[in-house]
This record gives sequence, C-alpha cells and structure tokens, in this order.
Amino acid sequence: MNKNLSRTLKWVSGGFEALLGIPFVGGTIVVSFLWTPLAIALALHIATLVFSAKEGRARHGSILGIVTSCIAWIPFVGMIMHIISAILLLVDAYRQEDKDSQVVDTQ
Repeated sequence: MNKNLSRTLKWVSGGFEALLGIPFVGGTIVVSFLWTPLAIALALHIATLVFSAKEGRARHGSILGIVTSCIAWIPFVGMIMHIISAILLLVDAYRQEDKDSQVVDTQ
C-alpha cells in the first residue's frame, strides 16, 4: 500500500477544512451549495481515517474532522471547528512527511 496516501489525504482534507474555516467565505460556500461541502468533508475525513488506520498513522485530525463535519452547520462553532481541524490535519501531514523523509535519509 502507498504510505503517502494518508499523508496526501491529510493535506487535501486539511486544505479543504482551512477553506471552510475562512470567516464568511466558508459559510457562504457551505450555504450556497446547500451543506453539500460538509457531506464531502465527512466522506473525505472517513477515507483519511481508514487509510491512516491501515498505515498505522495518527488519526486524531480525521476524527476531529468527522465531528466537525457533523456539527459545522452551527454558525461560528463550525468556523472555529474547521480552523482547529485544519490545523491538526495540516500539522499531522507535515509531521508525517518529515518522518517519512527521515526514514528515506537513513536507508
């Protein structure tokens, strides 16, 4: 299995969460598309969680992303949750990338 898949999914889902966390812009996107972006984010977080679990990688960002997708319809709470989820996912993807590069360097 490609060990980079969970990392890539974390970058994508973290970026999407960051977009949805932008004040007023994220809310406008969600409402304009009739909350479909939250369903897309939920599916993306579930996929990320599955691949992270299979690869033995950190799963906390994806779990928080799932919770965020379920409660993000609440104004301001959703924005804060999107921002926190984005930070966790992007930091985790960066750390995973850093660890993967260290493993390649030692081999």
